[in-house]
Amino acid sequence: MRVTSTNVTPQLLEASLVFDPGEPLRTSEVPGLAAAVLEVLPGLKGHRCRNGAALGFAEELEDTELAHLVEHATLEVMAMAGSPETLRGATSWDFVADGPRTFRVCVAWDDDLVALGSLRCACAIVDALMRGENHPNVTAEARRLRGLRRG
Repeated sequence: MRVTSTNVTPQLLEASLVFDPGEPLRTSEVPGLAAAVLEVLPGLKGHRCRNGAALGFAEELEDTELAHLVEHATLEVMAMAGSPETLRGATSWDFVADGPRTFRVCVAWDDDLVALGSLRCACAIVDALMRGENHPNVTAEARRLRGLRRG
């Protein structure tokens, strides 16, 4: 998974995530990922989705797009770094317009540097957990991002 572009507008951070051929696209394709993510980011248990299925994110995590997981992980790291928990995001895709295996992740932000750093951290967490590798120290990264806050 790689971030191929980012765009910061006054309200949103928009990022394009591309998954290489052979990489999984869904959480259900990576055994144990849902439990591992909830261990690293337990705050995800309180996240909700407008998914039409009335599932909380912890339940949806069993089988959702990895890009959707990056969206929620970004918002959670932002919250750990002092952003309001009321900030929202969205994940979408248009494989015809953007290319196969390309997803768009958008998150609202209160500090652009915190949002960008949180996206970077979220991608590193998801990538490491997908590969069964050591993930970044989320608490330390959130503390570092909190120190970047302006005002």
